[in-house]
Amino acid sequence: MKKILLTTSLFITSLLPSYASASEEAQQLAVCLTDSLNGKERKNLAKWIYLGMSTHSIIKPFANVTEQDMDDTNRYVGALVTRLLTEDCPKQARAAIEVGGQGAMENAFGIVGEVAMQELMAEPSVGNALGAFDKYLDQDKFDKAFQ
Repeated sequence: MKKILLTTSLFITSLLPSYASASEEAQQLAVCLTDSLNGKERKNLAKWIYLGMSTHSIIKPFANVTEQDMDDTNRYVGALVTRLLTEDCPKQARAAIEVGGQGAMENAFGIVGEVAMQELMAEPSVGNALGAFDKYLDQDKFDKAFQ
């Protein structure tokens, strides 16, 4: 069972993007942004990501998201990003843009997205749901492959 959990963890971790190559300025902006967010704000960012993903043609049939839900969440995120970049982290944002342009901003907010998703992943029900496929893994094949 521990082998399967390790495999599952590695699989899920491999799906996350890596921002190790971000410039120092982008990393400093990411630190400022994530330090400026509270738990509720991280959860609301994860909600915004989920709602955005729910518009994908593969997921849309399973989601019950209204235009009002989207608009409310977009309004919230617009105000949050405005606060983060103009009040909480303007110095870091300026430096990141000067050095790395739009790519630096994308890297910094990519890290913020990872932190937001970690907030959701911390709830046991999410881990249980994402790990439920392990009951369909063929343990014998894993044992043979990794002996």
